[in-house]
Amino acid sequence: MSKTIRATDISLHDLETKFGLQLSNDEQFFSEWQTDLTEITHLDKQVMNQVKASYFNLVKYPPLLEDTVKMAILGPLLHLAVFFSYPFHTKSEYSVKVSHKDGDVIVEGKIDVLVLKEQFWVMVIESKQAAFSIEAGLAQILAYMLAHENQDKPCFGMITTGGSFVFIKLVKGKTPQYALSKVFELRNPGNELYTVLSVLKRLEQVALSEK
Repeated sequence: MSKTIRATDISLHDLETKFGLQLSNDEQFFSEWQTDLTEITHLDKQVMNQVKASYFNLVKYPPLLEDTVKMAILGPLLHLAVFFSYPFHTKSEYSVKVSHKDGDVIVEGKIDVLVLKEQFWVMVIESKQAAFSIEAGLAQILAYMLAHENQDKPCFGMITTGGSFVFIKLVKGKTPQYALSKVFELRNPGNELYTVLSVLKRLEQVALSEK
């Protein structure tokens, strides 16, 4: 009899032991977040400056909940990265299910935001309350990404608390592997949203090149 686990309750240990997921230590495995980044415009920077200012205003009045993070932080980023425009489309609260190869374990849950190009999952986005850390959503988003049906094409993800961002790349293949970017923090000097947006635009170009 199969056992169903909610994605919010899954652990990295579960994903490693039940689904064979492995962390890649190859620096070239996930080069997309560092190389050939798209230059953002002066207008992009102005919008990102406003988004950063809005975030620090919002955290003065806790709790900063997931819906607010999606509206105030994710919305402008996805808009400027052109993920709301053709040939992309988005789905919110998208239900997914992934099962162990023997069928004895099923993980199910809902993706906060899923960006697609035809059948290609460009981006799986998990947002958390500002009080949470990036680690709180890592196993959950990896479980969602394992539901991606294409074995050979990469699936990209992003976790954000509004003030922290990390990108993930997963390739299922015979042995599913993943890697992470650095964590971008809004409390660092400058505005790291510039780089977050550049990475999103880079992933948009990766998606457009896929056939």
